[in-house]
Amino acid sequence: MSDITFFGETTFRNTRRKFGIKRDDRRRHFYTVGKTGMGKTVLLENMAIQDIQSGEGMGFIDPHGEASDNLLNFVPADRIKDVVYINPADMEYPIAFNVMEEVDPEHRHLVASGLMSVFKKIWPDVWSARMEYILNNTILALLEYPGSTLLGVNRMLSDPSYREEVVSKVQDPMIKAFWTQEFARYTQRFEVEATAAIQNKVGQFISNPLIRNIVGQSESSIDMREIMDGQKILIVNISKGRVGEDNSRLLGALITTKLQLAAMSRVHMPEEKRKDFFLYIDEFQNFATESFINILSEARKYRLALTLSHQYIEQLEDGVKEAVFGNVGTLLSFRVGAEDAEFLEKEFSPEFYAQDFVNLGKYNMYVKLMIDGLAGRPFSAEGLAPFPQIAESNKDAIIAYSREKYSTPLAVVEKKIVSWSEAMDVRSDAASAVASSSSFKPQQQLYDAKCATCGKDTKVVFEPDGKRPVYCKSCRKKQQAAKEQNNKEKESKKPEAVSLSDAIDGKPTFFHPNSRKSRDKVRPQKKEVNKSELREVLRESLEQKDTQKEVKRGSLGPGETVYL
Repeated sequence: MSDITFFGETTFRNTRRKFGIKRDDRRRHFYTVGKTGMGKTVLLENMAIQDIQSGEGMGFIDPHGEASDNLLNFVPADRIKDVVYINPADMEYPIAFNVMEEVDPEHRHLVASGLMSVFKKIWPDVWSARMEYILNNTILALLEYPGSTLLGVNRMLSDPSYREEVVSKVQDPMIKAFWTQEFARYTQRFEVEATAAIQNKVGQFISNPLIRNIVGQSESSIDMREIMDGQKILIVNISKGRVGEDNSRLLGALITTKLQLAAMSRVHMPEEKRKDFFLYIDEFQNFATESFINILSEARKYRLALTLSHQYIEQLEDGVKEAVFGNVGTLLSFRVGAEDAEFLEKEFSPEFYAQDFVNLGKYNMYVKLMIDGLAGRPFSAEGLAPFPQIAESNKDAIIAYSREKYSTPLAVVEKKIVSWSEAMDVRSDAASAVASSSSFKPQQQLYDAKCATCGKDTKVVFEPDGKRPVYCKSCRKKQQAAKEQNNKEKESKKPEAVSLSDAIDGKPTFFHPNSRKSRDKVRPQKKEVNKSELREVLRESLEQKDTQKEVKRGSLGPGETVYL
């Protein structure tokens, strides 16, 4: 095992010299950025080939497909059985990968967070807080249910019997309370509105046979912890062109999350016994979920060393970007755009400025290399040329071995998924039958009381308070019959409807709440006014007013009114 991994060469005193990065410095992660075609993938391949040929444990997640195919050509014959080759496009032999299988309670939130981060990245415009809230509780509940897979998400939201069975196994009081106290009170209309969007989005994945046959198997055929501890070679070919961009993102994020969980499960292992595992992720922004931040900050102590590559910084979310530049030990830049150049200038100045990054040639790079735990001064270098292939390729033997050991024929997988679905249907039917049976219906509590009419003892569903009357069954029936008879009599006394022409020809009708009484009332006759008497009263009033004015002539007293 080499202590130095070479990735470039530079000129020192007119001599070309290769240089690389030490093992301990790699544990602090390696980050490279640059435009397409500048040499990023070749650099990653060269480093990965050295790990393969020196017996290291390594993983390579490739969203393009070419690099992963090429790496298979460099695997020596003595390491064929160390290779775990994942190719979802090989639909005739799907692997089994269940991210929800046997997750420790302290890590369940990481799985839920990783899954939701993928969905939010794929559908940022339609994702809502309510969708996230319900999906988070769904995933966390399924993580406590043995044998659950992603196929159970939609089943739990649409099948009450399956949901009841899952919730019965939940131990977390907050998750259980959500399903038994909150979700159970949703009206049917609100439940459909709240869950339809989730079922649509998740359904787009699980309805695809390529994804369903991989994530729908309850027992994984790949053990990430065994791969890391056994220093195996994990090569993941999730080519966007062959499996689709969204499917590539989902699978890449699930594998990344599972590797993180495997690394963190080493917490009980002494640090000196933890084997280094070097993970390469090309175009890592596609798989950089929120849980990825934890990998960058904590993976070093679990001996998971990351080598990350992508095209421009704007692809990263703010939290991931801060985690990258806050935790990565070695920074490497090929040619970048103007905005990225201004950002990188802060890391590489005063040796290099924004204009220098924009004008870099192909395979030329600026490196800020960590040496013995300390960040060195930036320098310029050139990437190594692609390594020549070994004399005899073992690619076909590797693919055949991985198929045999880690894959299952398509017909067998589909039969398992159909059996699971049918088993759930049988359980649902049985649960429905039990629920509909009267012998299994919950008994309602009854209270003793006396009938207010006949005085007989009776039972009521509420606790008597002595304020409102209580009636026995027979008295209630009599009251109901009397009420119905009274209503019939009122209906019979209502005036018959008349046509418009009959109403015009007939007497006027008074529309009043008590219209029948209004018709019977005699309207009082208005009394005629005696105008001569009214004039006499007005004249006397005016004369009296004039007299008051004359009396008050003289000195003005307090509060008196002056008439002009």
